Amino acid sequence: MARQNWVLIAVIVLVGLIPASGSRFYVFLATDILIFGLFAVSLNLLLGYTGLVSFGQAAFFGIGAYTCALLKKKAGITFALAFPAAGLLGAAAALIIGMFCVRLTKIYFAMLTLAFSQIIWAIAFKWNSLTGGDNGIIGINFPQYLDSKTRYFYFTLTIVTLSLFILRKIVNSPFGRILTTIRENPERTEFIGINVKLYQLLAFIIAGFFSAVAGAIFGVFNHSVFPDILFWSASAEVLIMTLLGGMYSFFGPVVGAAVLLYLRMQVASYTEYWPLILGTMLALLLFFFPGGIVGFIQARTPKTANSK
Repeated sequence: MARQNWVLIAVIVLVGLIPASGSRFYVFLATDILIFGLFAVSLNLLLGYTGLVSFGQAAFFGIGAYTCALLKKKAGITFALAFPAAGLLGAAAALIIGMFCVRLTKIYFAMLTLAFSQIIWAIAFKWNSLTGGDNGIIGINFPQYLDSKTRYFYFTLTIVTLSLFILRKIVNSPFGRILTTIRENPERTEFIGINVKLYQLLAFIIAGFFSAVAGAIFGVFNHSVFPDILFWSASAEVLIMTLLGGMYSFFGPVVGAAVLLYLRMQVASYTEYWPLILGTMLALLLFFFPGGIVGFIQARTPKTANSK
């Protein structure tokens, strides 16, 4: 829709003007929001569109971060090659893990994704000679042509915008509509001749690819990668972002990422009880605003005729 597209363009332009404020804090925060916004939207391809609750999405985020870091730091491969390789390895890992996970349904699927995520975390934590163990990998420098936080911010904005454009095309395509049909009634979808497991596996692979892309951006941006990004709590955090923003809206997870990251930075500077505040906020949200922030706003916004 034309009006929505103009709004999105305006938002992108406004985000692109953030470095002009001269604040390093807002450039850092905006980059973080873009990275985790992409991460959350990739998870929502499973959660909001396919109806699959994954507790292990951090595995692919971490695979992307470690792949890019190891190729740059230890193999001496340029960022131009290491970055796409991270996404491809994330997709390959999602293919292998997904072949096991999509055989199961509901809570069993969720628990198996968590199990695989913890296995990958354990490998990263224990394989000291490759991953550095709990010391992680540090000293991951920006590539020469992106040698500042501002340049890297614009690189992140470009990649995330392109990734979100592709994901939006996917969810609005016939493939995306089949995923939504599977979410609503997988048994009936199977009955009409659609291979539900295959579509779930494809969604799992796509989500793994874009999660790994976000992870690769994150590792270089922070100049380091640690096993913490693979732990189950990282998957829980991005799941909270998705629920907070609204899992039935495409851009809801981005809004959730922005709100959560901003609140965490602000609240954590005043009190050490951020997890308690987050838990209370999430409980209230699920009880009173189950559609998330975007769902709440949409429910109270007068519907207008769609412009062509």
